[in-house]
Amino acid sequence: MQRRLRYADLVERGIINNRATLRNWICRCGFPAGQRTGPNSRTWGEAEIETWLQGRPTAPKPFMTPRKIRRPMVEA
Repeated sequence: MQRRLRYADLVERGIINNRATLRNWICRCGFPAGQRTGPNSRTWGEAEIETWLQGRPTAPKPFMTPRKIRRPMVEA
């Protein structure tokens, strides 16, 4: 049987820091939505969290040097 993780377990493992980020990750980053296990409870399967973490990029985004902004010449 698969272990179910609560919000506190996600925080303890360092996966998430706050509920706002969790909500954004669910809406925008494909984080598993989990299952409602009570009126105020949500849990996630340990395997689905591990699968999601494995699919995340591990390297930082490449640093992009800012381009020089060309401004139109203004005649006086």
